[in-house]
Amino acid sequence: MPSSVETLEFQAETRQLLRLVIHSIYSNKDIFLRELISNASDALDKLRLESLTGSLAEVDAGDLHISLEVDRDARTLTVRDNGIGMTRDDLVELIGTIAKSGTAGLLQKIKESNDAATAESLIGQFGVGFYSAFMVADKVTMRTRRAGTDSGTRWESDGEGSYTIQEDEGLPVGTSVTLHLKPADSEDGLADYLSESKIRQIVKRYSDFIRWPIRMAPDRTDADGETTSELDTLNSMKALWARSRSEVTEDEYNEFYQQISHDWLPPAETIHMRAEGTFEYEALLFIPSQAPLDLYSRESKSGVQLYVKRVFIMDDCEALMPNYLRFVKGVVDAHDLSLNVSRELLQHDRQIQGVRRRLVKKVLAAVKDMQAKDAERYTKVWAQFGRALKEGLLEDTDNTETLLELVSAASTNDPERTTTLRQYVERMKDGQDTIYYLTGETRAMVENSPHMEAFAAKGFEVLIFTDPIDEVWVDQVPAFDGHRLQSIAKGQIDLDGTSDGEGETDTHRAQREQDLAGLLTWLSTALSDHVKQVRLSSRLTTSAACIVGDAHDVTPTLEKMYRAMGQQMPTTRRILELNPAHPLITSLRTAHETNADDTALTEIAELIYGSALLAEGGDLPDPARFTRLVTEHLTRTL
Repeated sequence: MPSSVETLEFQAETRQLLRLVIHSIYSNKDIFLRELISNASDALDKLRLESLTGSLAEVDAGDLHISLEVDRDARTLTVRDNGIGMTRDDLVELIGTIAKSGTAGLLQKIKESNDAATAESLIGQFGVGFYSAFMVADKVTMRTRRAGTDSGTRWESDGEGSYTIQEDEGLPVGTSVTLHLKPADSEDGLADYLSESKIRQIVKRYSDFIRWPIRMAPDRTDADGETTSELDTLNSMKALWARSRSEVTEDEYNEFYQQISHDWLPPAETIHMRAEGTFEYEALLFIPSQAPLDLYSRESKSGVQLYVKRVFIMDDCEALMPNYLRFVKGVVDAHDLSLNVSRELLQHDRQIQGVRRRLVKKVLAAVKDMQAKDAERYTKVWAQFGRALKEGLLEDTDNTETLLELVSAASTNDPERTTTLRQYVERMKDGQDTIYYLTGETRAMVENSPHMEAFAAKGFEVLIFTDPIDEVWVDQVPAFDGHRLQSIAKGQIDLDGTSDGEGETDTHRAQREQDLAGLLTWLSTALSDHVKQVRLSSRLTTSAACIVGDAHDVTPTLEKMYRAMGQQMPTTRRILELNPAHPLITSLRTAHETNADDTALTEIAELIYGSALLAEGGDLPDPARFTRLVTEHLTRTL
């Protein structure tokens, strides 16, 4: 005799949640298959565990798997597993009632959010992924039998307001979920989920690393025109991160890296880690050998792939990796997150923030270890990603010291090799407590800058920074290992305090300032539209003049960067420094003392200022006037 069919109503609040899940929560309908496969995988895990602990020792756990079955005539897709299964009471409790407590509060939060992403994250907390099946199906039929019991149960619903449940004899242990599919509708995001290629695509994207085989028997036509079905395993099951490092070969790591990065070069470094405790996860990260073309593009994606129990959740999970490490590729597999966790929820999850901190420290430690043990490989990695890593000096105050240890830059110490800040400090002169640097567009421009003259003459090493980000971070990081970072193009520079006695004395300097006081006062007035001060320089040996800024002035290059980004910047008037020993300056002093009213002297002052501006790579305020003045004065000398 067939068993009687019971028709049960969903709880009122459960019906409201169900409607949200079906009609408005999930923007990507493909994930229904991810949810059902994940549920099947959990059932297999539970059966495997109970068979090992002895409570279900008689159950055959030798061939645990998930099957996908397509019936085109009936328009059904079935997801079947031979896992732990469910009893009638399990079905009523787990499927008929979405949440036993807190449902009203959840509904209120969803109504208040007015945001699909937030709603999806809230729904995910209640584990209702099974109901995503109703996005693609008019009716869902579930048949299940709990391991260790003799009879099974059939559950069926159209997802509207009720479901039927009845006893079902003769079922194998496990669960099958049959979806009576809606017609394909591209406008509504409904694909043809009977298509073999579509099923393979979804499995490959979301469930490729599920530990259990996912099998399907697609129809094939042989040479005689007969239809045959042979089981294919759709997923690779190769979750390398779930295995110990000793079990994975270098070739396997490289193959997996190429698969997730689409980079055909092997990675420069592989980081394989596992964390256990209150929040368990595994991570497999890669530092590439070369930078992608879009690394510094606004469209560049940051973050690694996020999995939950080997189920793919999202690409480019920014919550797990800061923007300055956007070149890092890999996966993080968390054990204790919902499958439906949203980006917004991840941003505020304390455990995820803890994972992020550990991942960052692990990546930076790997680069630091590379620096110490394989200088050549480190140099190549820094050449590719150093500019991005230096962004961390602005974003990541927790790791400032580590990042400073990694900084590598060109230097006047060696025309070819770069140097670290640590190496610079080890080479500093006796009595020197400042790290000197100069920023510019190219190394050649920096090396030929007038600001370099005294440093080259006295043998002081200067770091050469040419990345745009250098203009910013050097002002944000005041010191390294107790040594102040000082731009040689800013503020007063006094190299005599650390020299070997060859510098001029205080008396000599004071006498020069007194002798040239009148010239300096006149030039300050004549060039008042361009500079805020004219003073004598201690950094020039061969050039007549140079432009410098006050200690806290914004550099001209940084001004250009801000304006290029559309930000309004006030024009910064800087300081003109003169070389008191240069023949042009001494001749100008004599001419000014002889005839201070000569208009030609004002033109010469403009030429001195313009020449100093050009020498540092700056832009002339009036190029046409400067060119005319040069031409006229050259003509007079011929």
